[in-house]
Amino acid sequence: MASDTSTDTSPVDDDLLSAVSTSLEELTAQASHSKDRGIHIPANHEKAGRSFWRDTVHEKAAESHLGNYVVDRATGEKTWEPMSIYVRLGMHLLYYGSEQEKALHWDKTRQLLKEQSEKLGRQYDSPESKRHIRPFIDDFGLQHSLSDMLEPDPEKYATFNEFFAREIRPNARPIAEPATERCVSSPADCRLTAFPTVSLATKYWIKGMGFSLAKLLGAEATAKRFDGGSILIARLAPQDYHRWHCPITGTVESINEIPGAYYTVNPQAINEEGSVDVFTENRRSVMMLRRALTGSSVAVIAVGAMLVGSIKYNHGIQPSAKVRRGQCLGAFYYGGSTVIVLYPRGEVVLDEDLVRNSCEQKCETLVRFGCRVGAGPR
Repeated sequence: MASDTSTDTSPVDDDLLSAVSTSLEELTAQASHSKDRGIHIPANHEKAGRSFWRDTVHEKAAESHLGNYVVDRATGEKTWEPMSIYVRLGMHLLYYGSEQEKALHWDKTRQLLKEQSEKLGRQYDSPESKRHIRPFIDDFGLQHSLSDMLEPDPEKYATFNEFFAREIRPNARPIAEPATERCVSSPADCRLTAFPTVSLATKYWIKGMGFSLAKLLGAEATAKRFDGGSILIARLAPQDYHRWHCPITGTVESINEIPGAYYTVNPQAINEEGSVDVFTENRRSVMMLRRALTGSSVAVIAVGAMLVGSIKYNHGIQPSAKVRRGQCLGAFYYGGSTVIVLYPRGEVVLDEDLVRNSCEQKCETLVRFGCRVGAGPR
């Protein structure tokens, strides 16, 4: 992507980048120290301390973009999801300063996020990173979910990334309506938004500049298959089970890797008008499926994000492979991330509660992989 280098000499924006660069460097460096755990906790948590956060970045930006609401589908409860420190830093890279839109395209900003994401990925692949597993469990209250895992004992994971991409027991998430081929499922344990058309998604949710299906998928011809179709956006927060699953039964037609940036995929980034569209700028992997029931194309796009070390498919997931609804396709390694699913026009009718939460309340719905999100065709 071409960068706007004309803004590189701006003293205000360079000052911001220097501050955030120092802060992010200090934050990711904590991954190598057993006594530090601040990378995981919310930015407004008392354990965040006063060092890089309060002394550097907080002085340079207004109190905004603090978090977002999520509706629990099982209970109907609407709760506030605080933003973690590392996401908050990424938000300042996105939104501070009068030249914010241009700064998004700086080569050095993109390079900073790439370097720090890859750095943390390497650190969390090291044996020393194992000591971060217990603090992560404590910070996110994950003790109750360990029994769902194929390996429930945290001590048996060799690295933090191995724990982060932990597998789930096959019977821990029953697939909704398994005998109903018309049913389509959530691809992940996630915060989900669902829109019957892409135009509704851009009206209520995706506000960044330049979003289009052609840019998202990397091909105009492929995008035409989804004209007038529906879209599901499944955001995986760091505390979620971090693998994604097939939403339908069918055959893998192709997998296309698209290089890109490592911007945060937090809703505050997606919802900001006039900012860069992170879905079409970030690194992503586009899988095209042929649905067994109808022969129609379905796209499953794994989108990387800030501090996501890698996107890895499971063994055997490749073109011509047969896949079934609920089957695990791959895993993300440390960080939040997103899976986008596209259906052609008339292929599915999305469940009303998900659409209502997305369009009327303009917030995500907390769901688990395998649960029903719609059905079709009629």
